[in-house]
Amino acid sequence: MTEIKEIVERALAEDIGAGDMTARAIVPVAAEGRAHVVQKEPGIVHGYEIAREAFTQTGATYFDVREPEDRWRDDVPKTLFIVHGRSRGLLAAERVALNFLAHLSGIATMTANFVREVEGTGVRILDTRKTTPGLRALEKEAVAVGGGVNHRMGLYDAVLIKENHVVVAGGIREAVAEARDAGREDIEIETRSLSEVSEAVAAGADRILLDNMDPTAMARAVALARGAAEGPLQIEASGGVNLHNVRRVAETGVDDISVGALTHSAPALDLSMQLRAV
Repeated sequence: MTEIKEIVERALAEDIGAGDMTARAIVPVAAEGRAHVVQKEPGIVHGYEIAREAFTQTGATYFDVREPEDRWRDDVPKTLFIVHGRSRGLLAAERVALNFLAHLSGIATMTANFVREVEGTGVRILDTRKTTPGLRALEKEAVAVGGGVNHRMGLYDAVLIKENHVVVAGGIREAVAEARDAGREDIEIETRSLSEVSEAVAAGADRILLDNMDPTAMARAVALARGAAEGPLQIEASGGVNLHNVRRVAETGVDDISVGALTHSAPALDLSMQLRAV
């Protein structure tokens, strides 16, 4: 995949620069090694492809998978894969490979935890555009691995009218009307109060985003919107959602819950690399 190749090239260049001073001083040029990459805490590991690319670009000759990725694992520590090659190359790739792998695994793991919390409600956990610049496709792939749903890859594939759009348009009704006049479909609009919810439904929005409402207010908003809508209406909750309150939010009757933290605040999964000489 060209995108992954280029991302890894930039990351290695950033880390290695003119060369690994420590390895050049200590590790013989011809030394061979086996790097064991180990999962140290429960969760979902995702990102073998980009980790493999990092090791490949620094000269690894063999990538031996011992445990499958993309599934929850409680039995840790566990060796995930072993990489063979020159020891200098393995050390040069170590931090880049683990950074990507731990970050993507953390996203998949956090997503799975959110999905588990709303199990049985029928509510979907969505991601957002709050991603690391340049890594959106990879991070959203990790969300999907964790059981979440990708929502808006970018500004180009869905209409979401937010507060600043409403200000420019002159109001909720005006914003929705202008989007319709422009030929847009499946129009979603952000609302922050019951009066805004009423306005959005009356304006004919297809999706309502309930932004930063507490569960009690949200339940009222859902009842209001469902009662006033003349046709199908999707309702999404967003803002202030965490693992402690996501179940309560899901039980308000919303269809979807979007969680920016999946990509902007997921803690890295604890992984390590253990190098052995051969």
